[in-house]
Amino acid sequence: MTLETSNSKELQLIDTMVPGRDLNAYISAVNGIAILSAEEELELANQYYYEDNLDAARKLVLAHLRFVVHMAKSYSGYGLSEADLIQEGNVGLMKAVKRFNPEVGVRLVSFAVHWIKAEMHEFILRNWRIVKVATTKAQRKLFFNLRGSKKRLGWLSQAEAEAVAKDLGVPPETVMQMEGRMGAYDASFDGAADADDEESYQAPAQYLEDTRFDPARSVEEADYEKSSTDGLYVALEDLDDRSRDILNRRWLSDDKVTLHDLAEEYGISAERIRQLEKNAMNKVKAILEA
Repeated sequence: MTLETSNSKELQLIDTMVPGRDLNAYISAVNGIAILSAEEELELANQYYYEDNLDAARKLVLAHLRFVVHMAKSYSGYGLSEADLIQEGNVGLMKAVKRFNPEVGVRLVSFAVHWIKAEMHEFILRNWRIVKVATTKAQRKLFFNLRGSKKRLGWLSQAEAEAVAKDLGVPPETVMQMEGRMGAYDASFDGAADADDEESYQAPAQYLEDTRFDPARSVEEADYEKSSTDGLYVALEDLDDRSRDILNRRWLSDDKVTLHDLAEEYGISAERIRQLEKNAMNKVKAILEA
């Protein structure tokens, strides 16, 4: 059975479950869906995993939508729309259902937590500020843990920062840096559109230097580019004919060829071509760095 052959009542239920239209109605409808027993969940999971039964996958998703709503409420302190958080969490739930292996021996809800949180976290980091406050995996983890670790509003004292750092296993300086990012605010580069002459000079656009058209910088960049290009050609001349041909046709030519094309032409394996390519690139790199 596919989604197209499902009964019309369930299709209408799916169609009305858009959090952005009426959040209260959505939550009410989600809470009205029956919770699956362990046996029912396992049967549906097996049907989707082994038979690619999309109707079984749909039922698994529907039965766990209330869990996404519950998780979205825990992120209400970030100032973002709960409906949007739910919608992102639903994406994570669908990803979890797609990857769920019933043979693992855990309930779907336990498996889905990671995927739902991942989508919500990505949405929060993407929309909480214009400039991202966390880009690395460690920074992302610290961002969410720090909010939960702060016992009060206001800036952390040194002792509090050290305590949080110890709990999270990071240096105190990292905690202070992340708190500064979280406490910062977005500012317009050009200033407000209705700002008068006395206010407009404070905008960064009025006092930050634009180095794009600096003659000295342009000459420096052109000189560096010429030096790099000349150095590359000198390095290529130190290679044997075959290695030079491989690099040229693999990286420098507009019409690039594959390892298998070169392997067939030279009568050797594609792995040997890859080794020759790697060795040649290492030689060129050594010459350029000398």
